Amino acid sequence: MAIFSKSWTTPRVPLDRRSRNWLTIASFAIPLLLWSLVSYSPYIWHPQMEITEPGDVSYFKVGTLIDRDIYDREVEKIRTLQKSSTETLPQNLKLPVGFPSNPVYLPAPDEVATALYTAFTTPPKRTNEPWFHESLGHSIQIIAWGFFWAMLFGLPLGIMAGTYDSASRLIEPFTDFFRYLPAPAFGALAVAILGIYDAPKIAIIFIGTFFQMVLITANTTRTLNMAFIEASLTLGCKGLSLIRRVILPGIMPDLLRDMRILLGWAWTYLIVAELVGTSSGITWFITQQARYKNFDNVFAAILIIGLIGVTTDMILAKLGKRLFPWKDGQ
Repeated sequence: MAIFSKSWTTPRVPLDRRSRNWLTIASFAIPLLLWSLVSYSPYIWHPQMEITEPGDVSYFKVGTLIDRDIYDREVEKIRTLQKSSTETLPQNLKLPVGFPSNPVYLPAPDEVATALYTAFTTPPKRTNEPWFHESLGHSIQIIAWGFFWAMLFGLPLGIMAGTYDSASRLIEPFTDFFRYLPAPAFGALAVAILGIYDAPKIAIIFIGTFFQMVLITANTTRTLNMAFIEASLTLGCKGLSLIRRVILPGIMPDLLRDMRILLGWAWTYLIVAELVGTSSGITWFITQQARYKNFDNVFAAILIIGLIGVTTDMILAKLGKRLFPWKDGQ
């Protein structure tokens, strides 16, 4: 069977399992390949030189990174002196030696892979500082609480707005206006009201997801087939009973999909939220490692956030298939 299939370029035609697997692998393999080429191939992009032998250049030190043009200039300068050496100039000037390298802020994949392990096993520099897994756990708590409160208030309001036009006119205009206001702008206000610890961080996650959740839930509620509602009204089902027994079961599969999307949205606010008040969680770890120029640890921490996010999304997707097997023709 050929790797490439005609269905790949046919609009809205489901792919066979083999094609889906190949494209899923390629989705991750292509960025990793590009990253590896930039990191390991000296012919693509290595703008600096890592010094292995400083020679007679006073400010070159072993292990330092020097811009390639500065390195070339110093090498050419020593070569010129060697050619024109006189009695007043030493004749045994040594050339510096180095190898092509990328800047410190672009570590190679193997360095980041090593950091993914050492981040969990390396103790903090100070005894009163948290371990990496403790910082990560703290960040997960911030996301969980912020998203929980957003769902607690956002889902009922969204369902009401999607069910009743009167509720929609009351709720959605202001919500639609407020969702354009950037959540980080409320950081100072949140600190003034809630203090400098976790509460303002949770508030930023809440503000960033609540208003979007209301509108998305309302639109999802409106997609329910009106025939179900009309039949329920005919049979005398109305009010909270209508919402609980007809509307909520009818939209639950799509509602779970919306929550998966919004949970990813919440993660994008994490770094900004944790900078509010006292720096904490994985954001504190990233800023500390960037300060020490340990960018392999910075990349590792960012990748771990992505891994947690995609793992959570996969679990919710599997849960949705198990709870709603009739969805998508399954």
